[in-house]
Amino acid sequence: MISQKARYALRALLALARADDSMMIAEIAEQQQIPRKFLEQILLDLKHQGIVASRRGRLGGYDLLMPPDQITFGRVLRIIDGPIAPLPCLSRMAYKRCADCKSEATCEIRRVFARVAESARDVLDRVTIGQAIDDEWDGQSLEEPIPSSATGRRA
Repeated sequence: MISQKARYALRALLALARADDSMMIAEIAEQQQIPRKFLEQILLDLKHQGIVASRRGRLGGYDLLMPPDQITFGRVLRIIDGPIAPLPCLSRMAYKRCADCKSEATCEIRRVFARVAESARDVLDRVTIGQAIDDEWDGQSLEEPIPSSATGRRA
């Protein structure tokens, strides 16, 4: 599961991508039902990573610093929540051997979750904020049929 902070970050970025002009923090917070203080920290994190920019003054606010079709969900999740991995031994950014693991090469749990992690990364690193706000995009290009063996039914 992603954190509430990551959900708020994605919602804020989606709002900025839809906006015609800069948006003030109060405007984003009200529109997206995000606590203002929490949103300030989120936008600061995104600003430090080059995703958004802020301007002071009467005409100030926040804008996307890069086009929405270049901001992937995966990048945002890594900024806010850290590595995208269900097990520490599968993390690309923060690898750590599982304390109770005798052998990663023969670990059945790792083998299954490696496939899960790879699938999740594949989707998250391909889907952009721009695609998410595109009314024409339905995500079909990301869907793959589930093999019958994965559904639990025997052939």
